[in-house]
Amino acid sequence: MWVQLNNEFISLSFTCCVQLVNATQQWMKTKDESLKNFSWQSGYGSFSVNPTETDIVINYICNQHIHHKKKTYKEEYLAFLKKYKVDYDERYLWD
Repeated sequence: MWVQLNNEFISLSFTCCVQLVNATQQWMKTKDESLKNFSWQSGYGSFSVNPTETDIVINYICNQHIHHKKKTYKEEYLAFLKKYKVDYDERYLWD
């Protein structure tokens, strides 16, 4: 998982990602009464990245808002799975 922190991107381990999701979910619930039932989606995707392509990945992340004007997240994710020949069962991809 890549996270932007003060205009720097850092890579997080799976364990750290789980802890981050849990902590931010609890934090969000404290921000407003309307968020008391807040939760992140239950699923996630995790992919390795060639270290020589880190800049490409960071640029992609920074420009997701542009990509998603042309293609939904769901369409993009499915295309990614197909491109890299990842086996999946769509019943388990979405909440």
